[in-house]
Amino acid sequence: MTEQVDEHFVEALKALSPGRRPATTLGPQLLEMFEAQLGSRHVDLAAREFRARGLGYYTIGSSGHEGNAAVAAALRPTDPALLHYRSGAFYLQRMAQLGRNGLRDVLLGMMAATDEPIAGGRHKVFGHHDAAIIPQTSTIASHLPRALGVAFAIERARKLGVPSAWPDDAITVCSFGDASANHSTAAGAINAAVYTAYQGLPVPLLFVCEDNGIGISVPTPRGWIAAAYGSREGLRYFQASGFDLVQTREVAMAAAEHVRRHRKPAFLHLSTVRLMGHAGSDAEVAYRSTSDIAAGLARDPLLGTAETLIAAGVLTPAEVLDRYEAKRAEVHRLATEASERPQLDSAKAVMAPLAPRRPARVEARIDKLSWTEPLTFAQSVNRTLAQLLDQYPSLCVFGEDVARKGGVYGVTRGLQKRAGAGRVFDTLLDEQSILGLGLGLGVSGLLPIPEIQYLAYLHNAADQLRGEGASLPFFSNGQYRNPMVVRIAGYGYQKGFGGHFHNDNAIAALRDIPGLVIASPSRPDDAAAMLRTCVAAADVDGTLSVFLEPIALYHTRDLHDDGDGGWLAPAPSEHVPIGRGRAYGDGTDLTLATFGNGVRMSLRVARRLAAEGVAARVLDLRWLAPLPLDDLLREAAATGRVLVVDETRRTGGVSEGVIAALSDGGFTGIVHRVASEDSFIPLGEAARTVLLSEESIHDAAISLTSQQPHP
Repeated sequence: MTEQVDEHFVEALKALSPGRRPATTLGPQLLEMFEAQLGSRHVDLAAREFRARGLGYYTIGSSGHEGNAAVAAALRPTDPALLHYRSGAFYLQRMAQLGRNGLRDVLLGMMAATDEPIAGGRHKVFGHHDAAIIPQTSTIASHLPRALGVAFAIERARKLGVPSAWPDDAITVCSFGDASANHSTAAGAINAAVYTAYQGLPVPLLFVCEDNGIGISVPTPRGWIAAAYGSREGLRYFQASGFDLVQTREVAMAAAEHVRRHRKPAFLHLSTVRLMGHAGSDAEVAYRSTSDIAAGLARDPLLGTAETLIAAGVLTPAEVLDRYEAKRAEVHRLATEASERPQLDSAKAVMAPLAPRRPARVEARIDKLSWTEPLTFAQSVNRTLAQLLDQYPSLCVFGEDVARKGGVYGVTRGLQKRAGAGRVFDTLLDEQSILGLGLGLGVSGLLPIPEIQYLAYLHNAADQLRGEGASLPFFSNGQYRNPMVVRIAGYGYQKGFGGHFHNDNAIAALRDIPGLVIASPSRPDDAAAMLRTCVAAADVDGTLSVFLEPIALYHTRDLHDDGDGGWLAPAPSEHVPIGRGRAYGDGTDLTLATFGNGVRMSLRVARRLAAEGVAARVLDLRWLAPLPLDDLLREAAATGRVLVVDETRRTGGVSEGVIAALSDGGFTGIVHRVASEDSFIPLGEAARTVLLSEESIHDAAISLTSQQPHP
């Protein structure tokens, strides 16, 4: 299959006249970058050829964007890079800086081969641990918040005197397309970088917008990127033509030097052109005119570099063509070899990097908590965070209102005074930036505990956990990790305050994220023990956890009667491993399986049932991912009747997973559930009409115990 861009380059090259050969220092640098450009182009051509033969899997190419080789040449190979999916020439140039040929890497990824050095056949991504390239999938703009976090981490680690993955004078580079620049994630990350720098905090971050003027089929208005970012206060703007490799390198060097010297963000606007369509299956003729396509071919960056080399007398047209065809042969040979390499062939192999678990090492990392007096849930979390800050010098606590105010509910009160403003700090009100900051800190060697102020505020930023956090170890084969514990105040039952945005019980968006640990403590001692476990797992295994804190239980003191202190607890004496539940009672009539607010309600209902002659036991699941399967099956088998008490919604709620787990585990008894309604939570007393209640739990329990379990 012949590609128009291939034919056009060869024919245009033949029309060029040889130049003279002056003495110049331009040659070696330009030739190295040209090699990266040639390699990237022929990878794209090979991708289409091999895909047509059923041997390749990914044809979103970099053709027309090869000017980004000059951006790589302007940077150091130790500068962390988060790359656009059209950054093939950047990747090859960076590998050349390390004395390596990156062609085989990219082709192995294209063929989904297991010996591809970053993702191990899971996806075609540009990434390499040795080259400080953090792999990104094609999720639109989702990597920009993490890039902000990586840039912030460079200086913060130096300030704290803790080890970092990057040199002290490194800068972060993040590339993306002009269409992605319009995404709210990009706009938020760029705003957060400027906002942070405005406060005098170092943010050595170079944004590179590779502007080819079109997003799949939708044109970007001419001049829009310059209008949007060319004169923004606090964001130095640089512009270069990706057609002119020499100019691009000079401008990129100036931009990188500005960021490196001033430790402030800058925006490099790189004009590019998209050649061969969005992807192999994309027929550009359906939405672009022939004259528009021809104009793009005339701006082929390979042709621009060839013209420069020929005009400078570095190469003749024939020598350029020889290099072009030699690169084609090299890529074809490597692609053929890559197509014969083994691919992933089992679910176990595919999932291996998702959630490594070394429970013995995690337990060994646990330090004893020191207080003895009974505390509330909020106090217990506060004390635990304080001791964790002492134990882990790289640990940082941050979010909206967490520092000076100490959190909306006082959970982080006093921590900034204890650990300093460098480790406990307030952020801007943007959940995407908060989570991206945490992901960047974690991948850089710090231990982040960001707070999302309310569960409802998470939903507009959930892709930072799904598309970035959970996917990074998967697409880097475990070479990059996201150690992070996200504290989220959530669930319902707040009194005198609320409505949907402060009483939210929707966690379905979390429960289906592969590898994500979801901790849901209800008791003060469990909160302390489980938070300690999540942090240790982050440190040991790079675990990404969400720690759900029931707002309504923050300051609860009593269980059954006023003044009984039944919901207070001292520091835990035992370690709580990930995926272990907690059982209460030994009743033989009924098992109440629950979590969160449901634990307190179920314990109260169990006492009421006992007075009515029904002996119930309660299982606090504690972990919603992974579920405590062994504990669940044991407690279910003890009674033969299980009532799943679920404060989340009937549709998409936790109970669906619990019932499925019981079925998969071979439980043959009777299973019922009682849950909150499929509704948002309204203000005031109306909330009681849609939320799970003790009365509804009691009635469901009585109904269930009237049924005889299977033998």
